[in-house]
This record gives sequence, structure tokens and C-alpha cells, in this order.
Amino acid sequence: MPPTDTESDLQALAGLAWYAQRKAVFTGGNQVRLLRGGQDLFPSLRDHIDRATDSVWLALYIVSPLGQSGAVLQALMRAARRGVAVHVVVDGLGSREAPQSLWDDLERAGVKLAIYRPPRGLGSLLLDATQWRRMHLKIGVVDQGHAFIGGINLIDDRYDLNHGWSDQPRLDYALHAQGPVVMPMLHTVRAIWTRAQFGRDWRDDLIQWAQDPHRLRRLRQLKDLVQQARLQLTPPEFGRMAQAVQVPQPMRCAFVMRDNLRQRRTIERAALQAIQQARQRIDIVTPYFYPHRAIRKALTHAAASGVQVRLLLQGKLDYRIAGVAAQVLYHDLQRNGVRIFEYQPAFLHAKVLCVDDEWATVGSSNLDPLSLVLNLEGNLIVRDRGFVRTLSASLNEDFALSREVPVPEGKGAPGWGARLRRSAVAWLAKTYLRLAGATGRY
Repeated sequence: MPPTDTESDLQALAGLAWYAQRKAVFTGGNQVRLLRGGQDLFPSLRDHIDRATDSVWLALYIVSPLGQSGAVLQALMRAARRGVAVHVVVDGLGSREAPQSLWDDLERAGVKLAIYRPPRGLGSLLLDATQWRRMHLKIGVVDQGHAFIGGINLIDDRYDLNHGWSDQPRLDYALHAQGPVVMPMLHTVRAIWTRAQFGRDWRDDLIQWAQDPHRLRRLRQLKDLVQQARLQLTPPEFGRMAQAVQVPQPMRCAFVMRDNLRQRRTIERAALQAIQQARQRIDIVTPYFYPHRAIRKALTHAAASGVQVRLLLQGKLDYRIAGVAAQVLYHDLQRNGVRIFEYQPAFLHAKVLCVDDEWATVGSSNLDPLSLVLNLEGNLIVRDRGFVRTLSASLNEDFALSREVPVPEGKGAPGWGARLRRSAVAWLAKTYLRLAGATGRY
């Protein structure tokens, strides 16, 4: 059932309140389910789209019609044909190899498609710094009640754009969420779609929304009704109601994003704070690892303090430069007690951070300059013991399939060859960020 005008107004207010924050905002009363790979995500997403009655919103970096992901695309077209409002925004660079026939089929079916910053050639990269900043999100929201978020693109687990088909599926994770945390994800996808389609930011719409006199009148009426209800309750009843609202209910979650407006460092700061507060263990799974020095320092400090710190990185490289960037950091991390593993069976694409039995995040953000400084990214943070234990058990299976990188002998500084590689990587990272218009030190 579509929301009423008052419900829509409250949703917009909730979205604005969330967007104004620069740190993680947790809500209780959520449900989160772990999805491993496209083999779990795609059937669930397809089934929810097939049951959709109101709307479907998707923001995706890569889209490919080949293999198992094609079932989701077919479900989108079926939904649009039966009258569901289907909006899809894809990154112009990430989805550049998708055939034009796919976009034509989607639009003919009634899907409202938007391309985020279509590439305009090498010259545009030098003239327009925003072309370096990509939309790296993987978020879907169905009927405003079910959200899917993680590191999984709409591409078959066994297919890679650069390396073709493989026997083993890539390692990746996503989450299926229900509850209050769905709202900021919906607002984000709608905003990015609007930005890609019309070239304006969501704040323009919010200003117009706030200037509507009818909407302001409804909000005043709602405020009066709430005040009347409060006066009709006895003090003990109202106290119990206020206490029930204030007590956080499981599962506590927060959607965090990285953009180039209000929330430039939200994901990075949330990760750093969780690492600094770790007491027993830290598990990080990411394909691209070249984090800010503050995170590297926090990891080595945690390991030196007795916290078990494990990194799971790529063993099978999709981009050689990304592997070298991570490897130049191995020596300093390992000599401070950080254990490093490389995943062996297939490509690794998961982006997971798990701390103790209390805190975990799954999303699109890697721990590298592109994700932490440039791209649009989205993660879901979950604070729930049951969920974190389930995720940890799955990660233990992944570590068991990996090779631990031997600790170098001796505690001295790395040799001149290693120092040269590290200097070269640092120079490349700084140059890339400078060309992309990023300011400040990384």
C-alpha cells in the first residue's frame, strides 16, 4: 500500500535528518540476513521484485546480462510492465560494457534508467575532475520495506569483465535488511538517480519540499495530534511510552555512505572508531587495501595490544597494481603482529569488517583511496551478537581456504627494493587523487 501524504512527509523528514549527520546514526528494530555471493542474493532479489506492488529502486556499479544476473533484469522488466515504478541508476564507467540492447529492453519495458556520469573519453578526465569520482554503490530497495546492500554487482559470480569465466565463484557478501534502516538507503538511491537523470542534487528537492504550504500545514496538524495524545496519557503511561521509544531494540543498524557533500569521511571514521575500540579480534576482508595512515596505525596498535588482527586480501589478482599497493604495506603490518591471508580459490570482492562479537559492516567500500576519498559508497553497520557470530563463522571458512603470508624474518626495515615499490605506489596514489580533485593528505 502506498504511504499516505503524512507518512511521506515523515519519511522525507527522516531522510533529511539522517543526511544532515556526519556520523553513523543507529536505529533499532531491524532485521538483517547475510547473503553469500550472487547465488544467495540474486534469487532473493528476483523474488522480492516479482512480489513488488509499489516501487523498486536500484543503484549499481556494474550490470551484466550474462548468467545468473539476467534473472534479476528479467524480473525488473516484468515489474515495470505490470505498473510497478522501477528506477535503476548505473555507473557509466562500471557498466560501460553492457550492450546497448540491454538498456533499450529495460526502457521499452518501462524501467526508468539513469546513467551516472557517462564516460566522455580521456580528455574529459583531465578537464573535468568529477569524472574520476564514480558511483560505486550496490543498493536495491523494494516497496520501501526491503533493502539489499553489499559488495555484489549485478554480474554472475563466475564472470569477470576483464578475465572472463572461471570455475569458482568470486567471494562476495551482501545483506537483506528490513526495518527503519531501509529509509536512508531509499533516500540515497533516489537522490543518486535524480542526480544522474537531471543533474541536480537531492537538496534541491528538499528545499522545494519544505516550501510547500500544504505540507507544512499537515506537519503542524500532526504536531498538534501528537501533543493532544501526550496530554491524554497519564504521566506513568507517557513515561512508559517514552522509555519504549528510547530503548534500542535489536537489531541495531546504521547505513553509512561516502559522498562529496556532507558525508565525505563517514565510512572511514566509523571503521576507524570500531578498530580503535576492539578488545578481542578484528577481521577485515577486502580486495583493495591501501587505507589512510590512521587506519594502518590503529591496526598495528590493536595487534600490539593483544587484539587478534587478520586481513583477508586477494590471492588471485584482478588488477596487478591493486595487489602491489597492498603488498607494500605487508612488512610494517606483519612486524607489528597483524596476520595477512590471501584468498586462493577465486577472485575476492567482499568488503567486510568484523570487530569482536559486537560490530560488523558489509558494503561497497574498499579500504583504498578510491573508496575512502573519491567514490560514492554505501555500507550497512550491524550491532547484533547473533548476526556478528553468523558472519564470523562464514569468514572463518574463508580464512581456512586462504594462504597465510609468511612473516618476514627479522624486525628491521624493509630492503631498498621494497622501499622503492612503496614510494612508487605512494606517488601514484597521490597523483591520482590530485587529478581527481581530492584535497588533503592521505
